[in-house]
Amino acid sequence: MAKMSGNERSRYKALIEKIFLDRYTKGVEEIPFEREDFSGAAKDLGIVLPKNIGDVLYSIRFRTPMPESILSTQPEGKEWIIEGTGRSLYLFKLVPKNRIVPNRDLITIKIPDSTPEIISAYALSDEQALLAKVRYNRLIDIFLGITAYSLQNHLRTTVTGIGQIEIDEIYVGLDRHGRQYILPVQAKGGSDQLSVVQTKQDISCCGEKFPDLICRPISTQFMEDDLIAIFELALEESFVKVVDEKHYRLVPSDQISPEDLRTYKSRS
Repeated sequence: MAKMSGNERSRYKALIEKIFLDRYTKGVEEIPFEREDFSGAAKDLGIVLPKNIGDVLYSIRFRTPMPESILSTQPEGKEWIIEGTGRSLYLFKLVPKNRIVPNRDLITIKIPDSTPEIISAYALSDEQALLAKVRYNRLIDIFLGITAYSLQNHLRTTVTGIGQIEIDEIYVGLDRHGRQYILPVQAKGGSDQLSVVQTKQDISCCGEKFPDLICRPISTQFMEDDLIAIFELALEESFVKVVDEKHYRLVPSDQISPEDLRTYKSRS
């Protein structure tokens, strides 16, 4: 996904700030709004309405922090998120903080880098580069211990009660017992944070579109250029929890030493 300019980022934040502050009163925990409200907000602010309102919402929900004026209304231990509640319908919702961040104390596992050099040279963004590295190095298979196939990336669809969503990439998988899986993958590069809101949406989508398959949501993030954190996530009492986490470093095969192999051999 293309990076936003500073002017775009400022315009997006101004619009979402206007919509929020026009409706906010102290103590409220839910604030409904509609896609159409962006038109009135842009008119009131005297700014040009972005052609792609969906990108405004996607940016604020998954790529950039909300404006400080919104963050300042959050009580301790809680944060505002934006949820889809139907087609063109949304909700600012105050929820307990729920973060998925890499555990820096975990060991690193070296993997021979199978990324074609031409792919590395022409990947258009951190997110695209990450998805490509995960795909070409079969990191989903390695992480889950199943055979997985990329079905589609940047899947845009609608989900009942949520509205339109986008899944970064979706895999189908198969294990040795014949069980079949649906694996929604969320990818973040740079300073972007993994989104628990997006994970919840991915789970809802897979339950609706692929009811006979086992859903195992995956999130992955660049920690460094060739150091990739991968998480398997699950919902527990409406919270997104980490089932498993591994860190893989992609290296030339000659950088995996006999000592590394002996260490891996001793692990269960």
